[in-house]
Order: sequence, then structure tokens, then C-alpha cells
Amino acid sequence: MDRANESQFLKAFDEYADALFRHCFFRVSDRETAKDLVHETFTRTWDHLARGKEVREYRAFLYRTANNLIVDFYRKKKAVFLEEISDAEKNTLFYDERGEKEVQDDARRVLSEIKKLPEDYQRVVTMRYIDGMSPKEIAEVLGESENAVSVRIHRGVEKLRATLAILWTR
Repeated sequence: MDRANESQFLKAFDEYADALFRHCFFRVSDRETAKDLVHETFTRTWDHLARGKEVREYRAFLYRTANNLIVDFYRKKKAVFLEEISDAEKNTLFYDERGEKEVQDDARRVLSEIKKLPEDYQRVVTMRYIDGMSPKEIAEVLGESENAVSVRIHRGVEKLRATLAILWTR
């Protein structure tokens, strides 16, 4: 592998490793598994480059690789247990004037409900609102049209809104 590819790989690692970890952790709800998935994502990317192949868009390539590994992980794991994220202090997705405890409870509830969405919706909603990716970037990662991704995001959010409206009126 030449120095330019090595330099680009190291830059991509510095830029995307933390975000990939958060993405994997959200999807599998286990720190060690998420670390392993990120490690394997970068190992496969390195192997890809070592075979003389190129990576044009690192973010899309890394997320596609990580998502494929997550799918493989769940295929190997017969029973899927959805856990709530225990590190509530890392969930800064939702802020309002209420006390920190209520905000954390709401964040846990929303994250838990996202995990209950159908896989196709869960994936795009997570990538859009947790990973901060645009519909175009998500489309590149998933190899689908931007329009299909946008529709899936919209439908996923509508399902989430309906579910949360029911939960919060109880």
C-alpha cells in the first residue's frame, strides 16, 4: 500500500472512529460488541486497500461495512435483546427546560422506541438523527436512491411520533 492510501486511511480513522462506535453501540447496545465491530470495519477497510483497491468516499464505505457487520452479528445471534442505553449522560439529543432526569428518561424512551421500529426504518432514522447524516449520504451508504431513503426516514419518523404520542399521553 502506498503512503497516500495509508495517510487517507489514518485520516479516516481519526475522523470517523468515534462516530462509527456510537452508531454501532446504538445498533447493538453493547460496548464490547460495538468496539469489535468498529475494529473489524477498519480491519476490512485496511485489507481492501492492501489488495490494491481504492475507497473513493470513506464515510460511506465505512458505514456500509459497519452496517453489513451489524447485520451479520444479528444473523449469528439468534435472540435479539434490546437494552436501554445506560450512559444517559451521553444522550444529548434532546434538551428542554425540564430537569435533567426527565430529559434523560425521555431520551431513553425515544431511543428504546427507535429500536422497536422495523429494521429498514430504524437504520435510516438512526443514521439521520443520531449519526447526523444527510439523506444523500445515507443513500450512498445503503446503495439506494436518495428519494427512497427520504421516504423511509419520513415514514419511520411518523411511526415514531405516533408511538411516542400514545406513550406520552398515558
